[in-house]
Parts: sequence; structure tokens; C-alpha cells
Amino acid sequence: MKAKLTLHKEFSIGETDKRIYGSFIEHLGRAVYSGIYEPGHPQSDHEGFRDDVAALVKELDIPIVRYPGGNFVSGYNWEDGVGPAANRPMRLDLAWGTRESNQIGTNEFARWAKKVSTEVMMAVNLGTRGADAARNLVEYCNFKRGSFWSDLRRSHGVPEPHGFKLWCLGNEMDGPWQICHRTAEEYGRAAAEAAKVMKWTDPSIELVACGSSSARMATFGDWEYTALDHLYDFADYLSLHIYFANKEGDALNFLGRSLEMDRFIKNVAGICDLVKAKKKSRKIVNLSFDEWNVWYHSNDADAKIEKWTEAPPLLEDIYTMEDALAAGCMLITLLKNADRVKIACLAQLVNVIAPIMTEKGGPAWRQTIFYPFMHASKYGRGTVLRVPVSSDKYDSKEYWDVPYLEAVGVHNMERRELTVFAVNRNLTEALDLTAGVYGFEQYQFIEHITLNHENLQAVNSAKEETVRPVVRHKGTIDGAVLEIRLPPASWNVIRLGSV
Repeated sequence: MKAKLTLHKEFSIGETDKRIYGSFIEHLGRAVYSGIYEPGHPQSDHEGFRDDVAALVKELDIPIVRYPGGNFVSGYNWEDGVGPAANRPMRLDLAWGTRESNQIGTNEFARWAKKVSTEVMMAVNLGTRGADAARNLVEYCNFKRGSFWSDLRRSHGVPEPHGFKLWCLGNEMDGPWQICHRTAEEYGRAAAEAAKVMKWTDPSIELVACGSSSARMATFGDWEYTALDHLYDFADYLSLHIYFANKEGDALNFLGRSLEMDRFIKNVAGICDLVKAKKKSRKIVNLSFDEWNVWYHSNDADAKIEKWTEAPPLLEDIYTMEDALAAGCMLITLLKNADRVKIACLAQLVNVIAPIMTEKGGPAWRQTIFYPFMHASKYGRGTVLRVPVSSDKYDSKEYWDVPYLEAVGVHNMERRELTVFAVNRNLTEALDLTAGVYGFEQYQFIEHITLNHENLQAVNSAKEETVRPVVRHKGTIDGAVLEIRLPPASWNVIRLGSV
């Protein structure tokens, strides 16, 4: 099978915001306890944070991590997680039917974030709480000194403010499963008042308003428009969430789902601009795709978990080669929309639908989806290039005209590198790719990294890394023409650079 694409220096979509390579830690399952934090583990530091996990997080080079939820945040009293750990209450978490010890809270998480060289994207509870608790948390975290909440933080051994820049105004408030679910009108009014006092407390912060939990919600569209009508003057971003599954075992249909993600982004951006036009505003509300991933493998196991246990193994999907391809297509989709998607969070980071897994008392290891994310984070920073593609297409059960080749380019001017990320969706045939390369006359072929496996259901484990990338050097660039072969069902990173 053959395909063509064009790489042109002037075909710019926009600059990547490094925060599109963000992730997410929620007080859910083993994300925190026996995930990032396990006192007594052979590789834990003096605070109980696992160094082996921290090393893997650093490999991903994640610039921001959303915390503490997720559904959890809609019932969370942030005051439970500060002050002496011995005095913190054990609470019932109604979101996930577990018990929360609160041994990790705001200050501990901020210290962990520094340990792994990332920033915190903080979420406030707009379920059981509201504007007062939200502005108090901003004061506790970001005000220097001389007020009740800032001085309380100082008394807790944190003399300098955390200075958290990015804040989520609740989580998935459109969902009936959410604690204190609201209508769009109710949410818009409540979130606008919370946003107002949060920005009065710290005018430098940026705010993310809740959009729809999925494009398939019955309220999708109406929710965005109504909520933003109240929030437009305060919100800097609107959130999107999406998870994909392949319960039917139809790989081609599964790999076409990223087309749905692309439509979702474009539709939400259009609604933001509709509200902008209505308000005659010059401000642009951009997008925060702060939950995305594959999620379905663990559903049956989760149904068997005993209720009200502490840190049970919830949502522990073991990812396949097929899932890595789906994640790769989703990463390419985010990059293709870099002009509007400024923040994105792979949900989640450790153990819970995550690229990193741990065994309690044992090792940490990389799942299959670790690698496309790491490659994109490492090589996908710079100017995103629109890449016209000529490729055969297929129809699946839910999607039509799905190109076998999914691709995008990123030009890093500083490093003088050009990277093409590409997925060959053809499950049985290699793809001979010819690329016209224009405006990069001095660039030469560096390497071709592939991730593929003959078994689409192959997985990694603590004992064996079955699916791992291979570096190939079989690519040629002759003048303005690059020729390279992409294996069947593969994720590909093609790197060119200036000599």
C-alpha cells in the first residue's frame, strides 16, 4: 500500500502549548496510595513518594498534572488534606465507593509535583461546596502571608505560596453520576460566582470551565452554550473529556474513533466562538482536553471490588498494542488542533487507566501507551504543520472514509528538527510513504522509531516488556523527497534534522 504526504514550512496550524502533554492524578484506586506514594517501599523517599515512579514520570516530561479529581473532587473538603497528617479524618468517598485517609493532600501533592518537575492544575469542588471554599483554597495556596488562610498554610510548614496558575471549576458537572450534578444554567451561575471571587483573590490565575463529559451526552452543545453564556468573561478554557473502547473487538472501527475526537474539538471550538460573537467579545476561550484515553478493559473487574475499601485496584486497564495505536491517533488529533487545544491531560498517570503501573511493594513498569505519549512529549513541541495526506481509506461500522495513514508534523525551530508522527491503520499491509519536504533544504534523515507487534493484543507486564519501540535507520531523503516504509498496525516517529 502506498501513501503520500506534504511537509511544508509555511503550512502552520499553530504553536504547541507544552501543557497538551499534561496528565491527571485523582484520589481514585491506587493512583495515589501505592501509586505515587507508598511509605516503606524499597524505592520510596523520606516522605513516602516512590522514586521509581517519579523516574518514569520524568521520562514522560509532563508539564502539568490535574489534581485531585475527577469525580472525587465533587465531594472533597480540601481542608481534610492539610495540617498534621495524624489529625486528618478518614472520609467516605461517594464518587468511587471507597474510603479516603487524606494522608496525601494539597501540600504533599505540591511537593511531589516539584519532585517530578511538573506544575499542578488544581480543581475546586463545585459539587457539595461552592464559591467560599474555592476562594479560600486559592488564598491558602497562592496568597503570600497576612491573611487567615495564607497564615494557616505557613503554620503547616509551607512558608511560600504554591502559586498554582491553572484551576478547574469543578468536574463533569453535566453528568448525572456527579455528586451534586447541576443543569447547565445552575452550573453556569454557580461557577461564574466562584470564578469571580477566585480571580478577585488572585487575578493572575487561569480558569477552566466544565464542558460536556462526552460528545455523546444528550445535553452536548446546549450545555456548552448555556454554561459559557454565564462564564465567558471569567473562563479562559472550556474542558472536553473523551474515552474510547473496543468492546466489540473491531480494531478498524476502534482506530477510527479519533475522527470522532476531532469533530468534538471542532464543534466545541465553534460553540465557544458563537458565544464570543453573541457577546461581541475580543477574547478567545480555548480548549482544555483534560481527560482522554482508552478505558474499558477493567470494567468487569471493577464491578467485583468490595465497597468502602481503601485504595482498591480500580480502573486498572492493562493496555494492548492496539490501544497504543488508538492513543497515538488521539495524540495526533490533539496536535492537529493545536490552534485551539492548549491543555490536555492523559487520564490518568499511575495505575488508574495509566501509562505507568506499579506492584505494591514491587516494581513499576511502562504500559504500551507509555511510548506514543513519551515520543509526542519529547519530539512534539514547536510549530505544528498541517500535513495534506493522500491515502487509501476504509469504512467501518461507525466511521466512513477513515484514512489508513494518520499523520501530523511538528517543526522545532530551536532544535532545528522536523518530526512526523504517523499511524498506519492497515492491520496487515505495510505502507510505503513518500513525503514531499519543502522549506527544510538542509534537513537530513535522523531516525525512524516504530512501535508495532504482530499480535495486536500483546501487553507489557512487570516481568516482560513485550511491546517496546525499535529505532530504525532505513529511510532516505533525496532532495525534497522522503521515502520510508511504515509497518502494518504501527506507531511511527520520523525525525529529520539540520546537519
